[in-house]
Amino acid sequence: MSAPRQITLARLSELGIVPDTRLGQHFLLDDNLVRVAFRLAELHPDDVVIEIGPGLGVLTATLADHVSHVHAIELDRRLEPALAVTLAGRTNVDVRFEDAVVLDPATLLPPPTAFVSNLPYNVATPLILESLHGMPTVQRWAVMIQREVGERLFAEPGTAAYGAPSVLLQLATERIGSHRVSRNVFVPPPNVDSLLLGFRRAARWHELEDRWQRLAQMVHAGFGTRRKTLANALEVAGFARRADVERALGELGLDIRIRAEALPPERFLALEALL
Repeated sequence: MSAPRQITLARLSELGIVPDTRLGQHFLLDDNLVRVAFRLAELHPDDVVIEIGPGLGVLTATLADHVSHVHAIELDRRLEPALAVTLAGRTNVDVRFEDAVVLDPATLLPPPTAFVSNLPYNVATPLILESLHGMPTVQRWAVMIQREVGERLFAEPGTAAYGAPSVLLQLATERIGSHRVSRNVFVPPPNVDSLLLGFRRAARWHELEDRWQRLAQMVHAGFGTRRKTLANALEVAGFARRADVERALGELGLDIRIRAEALPPERFLALEALL
């Protein structure tokens, strides 16, 4: 048994902690994956990292030893004693016990430049998507997520996995790489395999930032009713009149009967500009 596994299991037993799967708690046991996360996040000594769901602080401690500052956001106060022991003596870690879903990013000082987390599976996608616009200073991400979710984020148009998250993430970021992770390196083991996914903010973000909220609204509306044409879906959602959407699609040289799942990210961007 590896040292990280022994430390983690021993600490859980010592503190009487039973991981709460309702909170998506699956504690990481393999320290090799910490090194992979560092590589995928392209971390530098002057980085400020936000980590959501630090658990027992194994990743947090390593981050703190290599970057300028760490914001660790944890919902479960039962983990406070474990985090205090793991992070003892590390004055560059700010542990906050609150719900990351309703976190106000403006309160994170200094502002984070990197997002490195073993994310709770039940809120992973909304947390990632919200960070794109809500944390504008973040430049790089390395996130542990359900493999199916990770593959969906960079799915190709026309595939079953392609959806609103695919479009938005591919417009706002560039993929760095990924690493498949077995369910056996967590306690308790999840029912699915995982993916450690790295991506960086796209150079054109400054061109998208002011348009982002309307663009995201349009993309979500387009996928809101998959069996409808894109023009119909946007009209049903109240985003635009069908006739206006069809005219814009025609200007782009696209079939007015096209559905959202067939439209590449760049075409969504062009369509939003015309509308």
